Amino acid sequence: MLDAQNNPRFIAAALAASDDCIKVIGLDGSLQFMNEGGQRVMEVDDFSRFKGCPWPDFWQGQGNADAIAALDEARAGRSARFTGFANTAKGNKRYWDVKVSPIVNDDGQIDSILSISRDITALKAFEDEQMLLRNELAHRIKNILALVQAVASQTLKDGADMAVAKPAFLSRLAALSRGHDILINSQHNSTQLRELAVAVAAEQAAGRVVFDGPDINLSAKCALALTLAFHELATNALKYGALSNDTGMVSLTWKIRSEWAQPTLDLVWAESGGPDVSLPSRRGFGSRMIEKALSSYVGGTSRVDFNPDGLVFSLSAPTSNLAEF
Repeated sequence: MLDAQNNPRFIAAALAASDDCIKVIGLDGSLQFMNEGGQRVMEVDDFSRFKGCPWPDFWQGQGNADAIAALDEARAGRSARFTGFANTAKGNKRYWDVKVSPIVNDDGQIDSILSISRDITALKAFEDEQMLLRNELAHRIKNILALVQAVASQTLKDGADMAVAKPAFLSRLAALSRGHDILINSQHNSTQLRELAVAVAAEQAAGRVVFDGPDINLSAKCALALTLAFHELATNALKYGALSNDTGMVSLTWKIRSEWAQPTLDLVWAESGGPDVSLPSRRGFGSRMIEKALSSYVGGTSRVDFNPDGLVFSLSAPTSNLAEF
């Protein structure tokens, strides 16, 4: 059996093979030794350039303060640990998990310090991504709850006929669920306007809603608001408008207008071929939601016109607002 403890060649080979950066630091904080594996991960071509340099100087900001504190702990005979950013010799940023311990000689005195640094850049990036996802999820949940609250307060308001209000409320929740499913299945934190419109509006009247427009990315907040708007428009068209007979059609078109300082989305839902349209005696939830709530969610303006030959909904909003979470 190989006596690894007393075999210098084995120890040298192990240090060279390690992906940890193993260093010996003098009590004055100067760098004295770095293993071959450490030189590899630190991208050091010539260790002599760094030998004798103050080890804490490799760290910046909080990392520098943590390195100095760790050395103080080691001089006092205690181990210390910290994490922080430090560049490689070639200037590439890395995130390290560092353990610092005292090295005791045969007389029981501390004569140097051992530092072992492990590159955890990938783990740090993963943790940062998870934090971004959690923050995005929190925003998304808040937006959903705000929409549900608005739907509930308007649909189930005092004096509402529950026989009518309950199915309307459940239908609106189902529309929000479909929009959320699209967001969940997306490979990004946004979804396409066309994909959303087809999923929500065309589902209720296959072949009778025509879509035309360029690719537009929508944030979760805007996508859910537009989901509810398309649902209300399609539901109204099926009950009273162009989709309530066998001949009516809906044209949903959008374009980017660039003549202003800020590019703007112009979207139009136009119905034709349905029953004659007259101005309703009162504004229902759909009209109020579309003209007020939707406008605030996308940061633009919207309106519903009850033209005699068909209802027309129009929306205008800066494209930059559509991607904001």
